[in-house]
Amino acid sequence: MESETTMMRCAVFGASGGIGAAVVRQLAARDDVEVVFAGSRRGAVPQGPRIAPFQFDAMDEIALTQVVAGFGGTLDRVLVTTGRLTRADGSGPEKALRQLTPAALAEQFADNAIVPAMIARAVQASMPRDRASVFAALSARVGSIGDNRLGGWHAYRASKAALNMLMRTIAIEWARTHPHAAVAALHPGTVATALSAPFQRGVAADQLFTPDASAAALLRVVDGLTPADSGGFFAWDGTPIPF
Repeated sequence: MESETTMMRCAVFGASGGIGAAVVRQLAARDDVEVVFAGSRRGAVPQGPRIAPFQFDAMDEIALTQVVAGFGGTLDRVLVTTGRLTRADGSGPEKALRQLTPAALAEQFADNAIVPAMIARAVQASMPRDRASVFAALSARVGSIGDNRLGGWHAYRASKAALNMLMRTIAIEWARTHPHAAVAALHPGTVATALSAPFQRGVAADQLFTPDASAAALLRVVDGLTPADSGGFFAWDGTPIPF
C-alpha cells in the first residue's frame, strides 16, 4: 500500500507585497499544498483555487488570535513577508546618525520586528508538535551585525537585527515545545519591488531578482530546512549569514 502524503496547510502574512504574492501563487500551484491562507493588512492578495484570503492587524493581539483560530487546523508552513525599508512618510533610511529620530526607530521596529514576533506568538498553538513545520520571516542581509561594514541605515539595520534575535529565541523555545519545527530568518536578495525601487541603481542585472525568482529560491530554502537549522539566518541560496 502506498504511504499517505500529508497535504500542507500554509499561511503567508504579507501576501499583497511583491514577494509575498509570488510566494502565495507558487505554494498554491504545488501538488503537496492543501490551502494557502493569504493575509494582508491593507492590499489585495492573489486569488485562485486553494487560496484563502484574510486580513490581519498584528498589533491587535485578540483579533490576530481570532484570525488564526479561523484557519481551523494546524499550519505546516508560515511565512512572514511583511516589512518596511522607508518610513510611512517616504523618508529614510538614514545615511547619518544626525538623521535618526525616535519616531523612525519606533516605526521600523514595529514593522520589521514586532509584527513578525506577534505573528509567531499567534500561530504557535497551530504549529504541529508531531511532524515537521517551518516558520520563516523575511529579514535582510544589512541586519547582520557581523556583516555590517558600511554603517548607515540605522533604524532599518537595527530592526532587522532585532528580528533575527527574535527568530533565534523563538527557535530555542520551540525546540522544547515543537521539536520538529524549523524557525528561520531569510534574506530574499535584492528584489525588484516597490520597497527596493529607490535603491536599485547600481545593482547588477544578474543580482536584481524578480519577485517570482526570489520566491522560488526562498521556497527551496524553506523546503530544505530541518530542526538542526532552526534559529538560523539564511540567504536566498541557502547560504548561512552571520548574525
